Amino acid sequence: MMRAHKKVVIAMSGGVDSSVAAALLVEQGYEVIGIMLRLWSEPGNEENNRCCTPDAMAMARRVAARLDIPFYALDAQDIFYKHVVSYFLDGYSHNITPNPCLACNRHVRWEYLFNHSLALGADALATGHYVRLRESNTGNIELLRGLDRNKDQSYVLHILNQDKLAHAIFPLGEYTKPQVRELARKYNLPVAERPESQDLCFLAREDYREFLLRHAPGTIQSGPILNTEGKVIGQHTGLAYYTIGQRKGLRIASLSPLYVLKKDSEHNSLVVGPSNALGQYELTANQVNWISGQIPTHPIRAQVKIRYKSHDELAEITFFDRDRIHVKFDRSMRDITPGQAVVIYDQDVCLGGGIIERLESIVHG
Repeated sequence: MMRAHKKVVIAMSGGVDSSVAAALLVEQGYEVIGIMLRLWSEPGNEENNRCCTPDAMAMARRVAARLDIPFYALDAQDIFYKHVVSYFLDGYSHNITPNPCLACNRHVRWEYLFNHSLALGADALATGHYVRLRESNTGNIELLRGLDRNKDQSYVLHILNQDKLAHAIFPLGEYTKPQVRELARKYNLPVAERPESQDLCFLAREDYREFLLRHAPGTIQSGPILNTEGKVIGQHTGLAYYTIGQRKGLRIASLSPLYVLKKDSEHNSLVVGPSNALGQYELTANQVNWISGQIPTHPIRAQVKIRYKSHDELAEITFFDRDRIHVKFDRSMRDITPGQAVVIYDQDVCLGGGIIERLESIVHG
């Protein structure tokens, strides 16, 4: 049986999702404590941090007051910089495209805040993620996609395990985003019309390239652009400025469109070519987490996502060891990107996932 919870910490952000999640918990009779993390902001640019501006903090306090629940701000600046910002900078310095939201959920929300919540005597940590939980017939807790497929966030929560899920509540999993906004109006919350943010919070509304230029200038070195035959056909402005599959911004005259096929950090070169050279059928991933805690004993067929907003793709997954897998897709994939997550599903059930490794060669589709 999934355990019953009484005292719950709700992770608040000053946005509509976490605010409505808090209101639902209160309505359902939980003893609710609101906590907002104070995350790292670039000195002098605190007002523009997407996650914890003074305005967002004030809004979260107003919501907590409206709901008559205690509210605390928890300083997570050092741990956020160590596990998220440094991870972001280190990823680009090693020629991958990191996903800081995964690192934040793994280390900051579902480790630092989770542990702090339990230390306060809470039975569970709740968040405004659009995912659902279900107990399987074997007694395991399954992580399911949110009912609203446009808002489903299971991709970034594939890092959870059975212990975390046993102490987790996701009040919004059965709702659509429009329904959540209606609930905010019903509860008379001041966040009902607050816009969503899709940007990385610590970039403070600026292009990530400018942030890299200030904090990791060594990642920004110009070099040659090569075609698939190894001929120099142009100059790039820094490998960190490009992603696999990118077409725009190459500044190369060509009779047919050219796309980024590979970033060669050893030679600081960018390899480009036509679209038919872009596809890949296979990838490997490491840091793999299986939500059930049980590694499949044989290859499996499953649905796979390689980006947060990508569609499901059918693939066969085989296993190197406990935390490393090989994925072979049924069709050629154009945008497999090292540093992003590959997440595995059985219909609505998220089985787990890992981080796509560096691609050492171009596999033509």
